[in-house]
Amino acid sequence: MDNVKILAVVGMSGSGKSVAVDYLTKKGYPKVYFGGMIYKEMEKRGIERTEDGESEKEFREMIRETEGKDWVVRQVIEEVKDLIVAGQKRIILDGVYSWTEYKTLKHEFPKNLTFLAVVVDKKIRYARVAERPGRSFDATAIRERDRSEIENLEKGGPIAAADYYVLNNGTVEEMTTSIDRILKEIEF
Repeated sequence: MDNVKILAVVGMSGSGKSVAVDYLTKKGYPKVYFGGMIYKEMEKRGIERTEDGESEKEFREMIRETEGKDWVVRQVIEEVKDLIVAGQKRIILDGVYSWTEYKTLKHEFPKNLTFLAVVVDKKIRYARVAERPGRSFDATAIRERDRSEIENLEKGGPIAAADYYVLNNGTVEEMTTSIDRILKEIEF
């Protein structure tokens, strides 16, 4: 497993994390989406996803409380291992939410894992989230989401402990240029 590399992309809502992950998957890297584990389990239990994302938020917090803070990451680890068995050498992780998930991944893949945080000035991030089609939030809602993700899910830890940072205050091209520089540096 020495030649396997895993890149976990983290960031707050509106940071550009999804754009970064999309860029990487277009390069041909498979991704494992943390939110996908939540969606699969919600579907299995017959829980509808609401347009405002509230049912997902409630379920994400409930499953971590009832099944353990590491429930999602345990599902992700199994998918990553399946990809490795299938011959994948480069894998993207999308959506590490908590400090527990960060620590579990670092323990499971100590020599293979790099964390990349996509960050942006709050004013720019809030403006982007307000304009986002289909998943927009007003300033009050995004502040509440930030508070919930930081306090209830400990989302700040993986961002603070990231190995690399991409400042995404500018254009998509500027961000992808920074990502490419990091990929070259880590030989991804």
